[in-house]
Amino acid sequence: MSSLPSLAVQLGPLRLKNPVITASGTFGYGTEFLPYLDLGRLGGICVKGLSLAPRLGNPPPRTCETPAGMLNAIGLANVGVEEFVTHKLPPLRAFDTAVIANIFGETVEEYAEVARIVSAAPGMAAVELNISCPNTERGGRVFGCDPDGTRRAVAAVRKVCPLPLIVKLTPNVTDIVAIARVAVDSGADILSLVNTFLGIAVDLDRRRLVLANGVGGVSGPAIKPQALYLVHRVCSAMNVPVIGMGGILTARDALEFLLVGAGAIQVGTANFLDPAASIKILDGIGEFLAVRGIPDVNDLVGALESRSPRAEFST
Repeated sequence: MSSLPSLAVQLGPLRLKNPVITASGTFGYGTEFLPYLDLGRLGGICVKGLSLAPRLGNPPPRTCETPAGMLNAIGLANVGVEEFVTHKLPPLRAFDTAVIANIFGETVEEYAEVARIVSAAPGMAAVELNISCPNTERGGRVFGCDPDGTRRAVAAVRKVCPLPLIVKLTPNVTDIVAIARVAVDSGADILSLVNTFLGIAVDLDRRRLVLANGVGGVSGPAIKPQALYLVHRVCSAMNVPVIGMGGILTARDALEFLLVGAGAIQVGTANFLDPAASIKILDGIGEFLAVRGIPDVNDLVGALESRSPRAEFST
């Protein structure tokens, strides 16, 4: 090839210079990773979930390793939206990357208020609405598992949010396509999926659950096949921009999500294993395209060849 492949992607109203975004909850507020990578190379940074008031999160222990992954019940600890806008956001404006605010609330009104505050902050590229956290008693999946809860939360945020609106879906539902349709019908521009799967870990010697919260969210490579399946399902059923995530450790993992229809990907648990994982995945995507003579990353989006489309979702 005479020129480098194009990596820019367009997700509805959101344009990214490449399809690699760091996932919320795994990358802090971005600047913590400055010793390890150039933030300006990333397509986007999705910051730690933000609530109206600061939160301490759940008591420890709140993480543990699982086979091929991890289990966490952090409980959405964060500095609060006002502290983020005042002190965490300004340093990020120095980098040529899309800053995405992941937000949540315990009520519809709280979702809307957090969205209103971040939407008015200079330098925000998009808002990701978390209706899928498995680790809090109120909010999170209470909205994302229920079509009416999804509709109310998304519609309330849509009214006050002029920025591109991403809605992050939980895999812990009977039919993710039904929830995805409600989210889009209520105002979502883009969907991101999937958040973690519900799980527990048992301490055999102490005969107790490992996490103080009991239940946590399973992430990492163990969930990749399930995450791919759900992204494939939504992309096959709907014409909506999708950001795929779930167990992406390598460029090949990321490319698989693009093939099943995701227009971009988020890197999560891999950041704990290697803080430079997202940049290595970005470089790997570019190398894959260059070696195969593919001029544009968008040529791979949804390019999966299926031998039996009618059997794709059968077991």
